[in-house]
Amino acid sequence: MKYVVILGDGMAGYPMPEYGGKTCLQLADTPFFDLIADKSEIGTLRTVPDGFAPGSDVANLSVMGYDPARFYTGRSPLEAASIGIPLKDTDVTLRCNLVTLSDEEDYADKTMLDYSAGEISTEEARQLIGALKAEFDRPPFTLYAGISYRHCLVVDHGNTGHLLTPPHDISDKKIGQYLPKGEGAEAFLDMMKRSQAILTDHPVNRARKAAGKNPANSVWFWGEGTKPRLRPFAELYGKKGGVISAVDLVKGLGILADMRVIDVPDITGNWDTNFRGKANAAADALLSGLDFVYVHMEAPDECGHHGDVEKKVYSISQVDGVAKTVADRLCAAGEEFSMLVLPDHPTPIARKTHTSDPVPFLLYRSAKSEGNGAAVYDEESAKKTGLSFAHGYELMSRFLQED
Repeated sequence: MKYVVILGDGMAGYPMPEYGGKTCLQLADTPFFDLIADKSEIGTLRTVPDGFAPGSDVANLSVMGYDPARFYTGRSPLEAASIGIPLKDTDVTLRCNLVTLSDEEDYADKTMLDYSAGEISTEEARQLIGALKAEFDRPPFTLYAGISYRHCLVVDHGNTGHLLTPPHDISDKKIGQYLPKGEGAEAFLDMMKRSQAILTDHPVNRARKAAGKNPANSVWFWGEGTKPRLRPFAELYGKKGGVISAVDLVKGLGILADMRVIDVPDITGNWDTNFRGKANAAADALLSGLDFVYVHMEAPDECGHHGDVEKKVYSISQVDGVAKTVADRLCAAGEEFSMLVLPDHPTPIARKTHTSDPVPFLLYRSAKSEGNGAAVYDEESAKKTGLSFAHGYELMSRFLQED
């Protein structure tokens, strides 16, 4: 038996009056999900426990079968693992976004125009982070370059408990009330302000502005945490696993869970990613010895953050295509398989950020032909079945059952 999770990040949402009261999941063309819906168990899953912010870190940890109350130590340490940063028990890490802020003179008066600086390329970002490192790398701080706009600051013998706001939560808002707060937060705010002076006239940003692109004119710190300790997935569930993702967060989860991180060329973490490459890489891994593969697709979430209905709908349709390709290849090879389809959290277009609402899931087993009464896979149908899990991590054990 083979097992594959098809994770469409932020795929769920709320009904949109301007689209006939439908969600993006309902608007998307999903012929494969439609085909297997009445043969599947469909229900809802609460991936974000009470007391936790609805981040992709907590939600993916939960979907992967780990109880956040036991294993969660913050977002940025997961990304640090993917980047390859060796952490000490006394280190505190922070996610460092390259962002685009408006031009007001007073930093607190600026507006968060773009939390990703126009999806800046990794090569451009490395040059900008290099310029910042020359100024910022002083004890206790070390700045590390990551992928695109996603980077990491490590604080030696740091403390946690700061109030730090994810930049994607404040798109188009003035940043004054969301600046870092708490003991020692003045140092983070000082670096954010100093970064603007370093970045604004950097050659990379001059070129970006000349090309009509958003400049990466500031850093933004959030997502603090400490060194995590996950039990190996194979130890918990008895399956050899792999992870496919374009984002450091999920790759870091895979590394820390001692799963194989499967590289796929030309993946971007957005709607223009290499969907087919992810599908074939997942099938290849399963057919060459892995028992379990977690295929994470960030695209619906990114489009939700930008309020882009058209591209979010397109991305969900591509997620359906990935599921079909994996299923077709496993069937052609004569492999029985189970497939779990779900988002980690909703990213409603109207909110442009994550919510803690339960997510719809679809659990399909190729050897079974009966479902639990749903004719389609969407938010509304999932609620109507009455099947629900109050603790997201519990679904993994159900999924990996072989009977």
